[in-house]
Amino acid sequence: MSPHLDPWRALRSAARYVNQFRDRTFVVKLGGELLSDAAHRRAVAEQIAVLWRFSIPVVLVHGGGGDLDRLCEQLGIPVEKSAGRRQTPPEVLEAAKMSFLGRLQTDLLADLRAAGLSPVGLSGIDAGLVEARRRPPVSICGGMVDFGAVGDIEALRPAVVQDLLAGGHLPVVASITGDDEGRIFNTNADTLAAALAGAIKAEKLFYLLELPGLLADIDDPASLITEIDPAGLEKMDAAGALQGGMQPKITAGLSALEAGVERVHLVSGVRADGLLEEVFTNEGCGTMIHRECEPTSGTGRMAHVG
Repeated sequence: MSPHLDPWRALRSAARYVNQFRDRTFVVKLGGELLSDAAHRRAVAEQIAVLWRFSIPVVLVHGGGGDLDRLCEQLGIPVEKSAGRRQTPPEVLEAAKMSFLGRLQTDLLADLRAAGLSPVGLSGIDAGLVEARRRPPVSICGGMVDFGAVGDIEALRPAVVQDLLAGGHLPVVASITGDDEGRIFNTNADTLAAALAGAIKAEKLFYLLELPGLLADIDDPASLITEIDPAGLEKMDAAGALQGGMQPKITAGLSALEAGVERVHLVSGVRADGLLEEVFTNEGCGTMIHRECEPTSGTGRMAHVG
């Protein structure tokens, strides 16, 4: 029998990772387009259930950009973005509340429950999880941009997430945030996932994408970069290779590393069992971002376990 088809070899290999990651929390950010696709959403739920059964706690963070765009189109609300980030005038904020805290989160919670988990839906407002402030106008490409009701994170109070994990529940956090004065904001879900991962000292942060991971050439799926450090990302950014929605993910991922998260992974949420392959195999299937001055060549995922 081929070693690649030997289930016992695969089980022994996976057992090493189970031992390394048991009781170490993962934060998984699920992109909006994956949320909108029932088959992909259910597949992700089943993979998270596998992690949970191996005693790897998971916190799930979601936005819902694609669904929000479609809702805005249906309502006749213009969609405007700058540097990959959404502008949120009052009417877009109302649509975001409807989208993120309505159908999207409800469907996701139902799929997680069907996978045998005990999910609890939250937003950044619940129990004061996120303290945010309205982003002031910023200069982009020589012009000032007012992002409207976009909230930048000032502080996190992760006790509610930690209490849910301790009680055996899976926190599912939507990227709607607020402040102590009752103001409500739309906060970038990539940024929220990174900040939350740092606040709870997560072992890993995963961004599940439609793409295979970080690509050297956005038009070539075969140009996947399997490992990279901040210096490499800086070179890509200088060359203009980080575009659109990838830029906020990279910025957020680097902030998570600075906050003490061991590794950040960009992984396909479309690939069958892509999340599990990234966690439980030495080769992985996506992009792993690690700190500078770490050996990378030929070392694979296991060598980078904290």
